Parts: sequence; C-alpha cells; structure tokens
Amino acid sequence: MKSFRTLFLFASVVAATAITLAKPGYAQSLNFGSGDAPIEIFADNGIEWQQDSLLFVARGNARAQRGDVQILADELRAYYRNTDNGSTEIWRLDAVGTVRIKSTEGTAYGDKAIYDVDNSILTITGKNIRLVSGKDWLTARDQLEYWEAKQMAVARGDAAAERDSKRLNANILAAYFRKNKKGETGIYRVDAFESVKIITDKDQATAERGVYNVESGIATLTGSVKIERDNNVLNGCSAEVNLNTGVSKLHSCADGGTRVQGSFRPAEKTPK
Repeated sequence: MKSFRTLFLFASVVAATAITLAKPGYAQSLNFGSGDAPIEIFADNGIEWQQDSLLFVARGNARAQRGDVQILADELRAYYRNTDNGSTEIWRLDAVGTVRIKSTEGTAYGDKAIYDVDNSILTITGKNIRLVSGKDWLTARDQLEYWEAKQMAVARGDAAAERDSKRLNANILAAYFRKNKKGETGIYRVDAFESVKIITDKDQATAERGVYNVESGIATLTGSVKIERDNNVLNGCSAEVNLNTGVSKLHSCADGGTRVQGSFRPAEKTPK
C-alpha cells in the first residue's frame, strides 16, 4: 500500500465531520481500494481519534467515499499504521450497522462489512446480505466477499444469483464481473458448488456443480443431474440447460457407466 496523507476538516458545531485520507488508487464497480482519489470520511456525530490504538472512529450516519464508491454505515472504524517515512496508511476499514456499499455499477447491503485494504477484499455479513448490479442479484445467508483483484464476488450459505425470472441456487456461488461493450460492469459467469439448483418458469434442475454463462444463458451442470418439468423427470451425469430458450440437453457418464434415464408421467385428468 502507498502512504496516506491525513487531513482533518472539523466543521462548525452541528455540521458533519470529515477526514480526507489521500492514497493512490481508484477504480469503478465496488473497487474501493485502488485509484488516485483520496478517501474521505464523514460523520454526523464526529470522529474520534484514538492515537494509542491507531484508530479513527466515525459515528452517526458515517460515510467513507473514494471517487464514485461510498461505504455507508452507522459507524466506521479506520485502522491505520505509521510508516518509516513518518506518514500513515490505512490497512483496514470496518463498517457496522445498516451497511451499504454504493457505486455507479451497483450496491451491496449487510449489517457489517470489513474492508481489507492490503489485499483489497471486502467481506459483508449479517442479515439480508445482497449485491444488486443492474438486473443481477446476488444474495447469501452467511457471507458475501468481493475480491477486487479478481473482479469476483463469492456468496456463501444458501446463496442465490437472480436475473429476471431465472434463479441459480447453491451453497457457494462465485460470480465474475467485467465490462460490456457499453462500458457497463456486470456478471458474465457464475460458478456454483454444492446443492446446485436452477429454477426457471418451466424447469427445475439440480446437480453437484454448475457453471452458468450469463451472456449465452447456458448452464452446464455436472454430478447427479436431475431435470424436472411438470410430471417429467430426467437423470444423467451432466447437462446443458439453456435458460433463454428452455431447451435442456442431458448426457450420460463419459466412462460409459450410468446412462440417461427419464420418467414421463401423463398429466392428471380433471374430473368431469
């Protein structure tokens, strides 16, 4: 990490308090730790400087901002260290209570967030954890991580990725981001691990692992694959499920073992 230059801006009695922490590095999406813009911290109830603990605490509608990216919470804690050249550098930023991380590309929500500045990793925990980017939703029960260097978000515990009426569930989801031709950042691929389930208007498919190509709409499933539609059930070792067209292709095991199996039941007749 590069060194910080710290400047305190104390406003008048009832105004918010702000700290500006200069540090190289800023980028789009939820990239809070890289770029040329400084970090600015604001708080309605003031900022406490605990010099012995090397800590700043901002309370009351607290906000940390770098460029177009903001971290908002009831309380912010900025941990810093002194460098050999006499300056300071922030190595960790905690957000507690009603946490929102906002950018022009999307917003993440949770009860608590920890930003590891050295490794550029944001970890969000609490209730109703979610990341919203355009039409894409990524939710988790236990934890949501955003890895800036890999442009990747990892959702853990009853995780779900949604777009329109399409839904991908798994115990762990890894969503990868990139810019499209219009310069907009969005999810282009989702890897799913453990208890994978795909739900559309017509089908439900389950598997042990899945890879979803968001642009093509094709999900590749492997391991104990089952596809259900109405009263019909198909089983196989792997499958390609096109969430855009509704067409599914089921495959037998590559080693010549288990073959594709189907069970088709006629629709129940309505009594006259």
